[in-house]
Amino acid sequence: MEWKLRRKSGSRWIVIVATAGICAFVARPAILHATHEADHRYTVEGFVCTADGKPSANTEVLVKDTRISYGQTVTTDDGGYYRAAFHLHNDNLGDPLLVEVKGEQQHHKIQFDPKDLESERKIQVNFGSGCIVDRSAAPAWLWVGLASVGGVIALLIGVKVARSQRKRGGRQEKGQGRRKK
Repeated sequence: MEWKLRRKSGSRWIVIVATAGICAFVARPAILHATHEADHRYTVEGFVCTADGKPSANTEVLVKDTRISYGQTVTTDDGGYYRAAFHLHNDNLGDPLLVEVKGEQQHHKIQFDPKDLESERKIQVNFGSGCIVDRSAAPAWLWVGLASVGGVIALLIGVKVARSQRKRGGRQEKGQGRRKK
């Protein structure tokens, strides 16, 4: 009797932990990107490439709203990608934006639709060319992995079908042999 109670409470604990894990996994993208509400968040992102078109890793990028004298220095990843998020409001529309890498400066204006409170407000500022990647697209390794899994599944199904046909053929031959006797 005592064991059954422990087992029930143990299975409840597993269900609770599993549910929490699933919720955390589902909510993960929202948590990672929710610095501010979409209508207060402005993202500056881009790639820094060398003269020969290779990604410039671990390079500092200064991103600054010069009207309010607020800026950030971020570092590029191994693919030359950087991202800086700001907390801006509608009155920041048109503010001058400075993005600087290794002394090279680009000047832009903060642009977005102040009536759109849902869409991500962002701009892409790149330095160099050749290493720029569409980060919204699924990575190539994902497609290769899915194709590989699909191929393995098709192979397993083919083997199963071939075996069942062989078994059926063997049964039919045995049945015909018995009739002849």
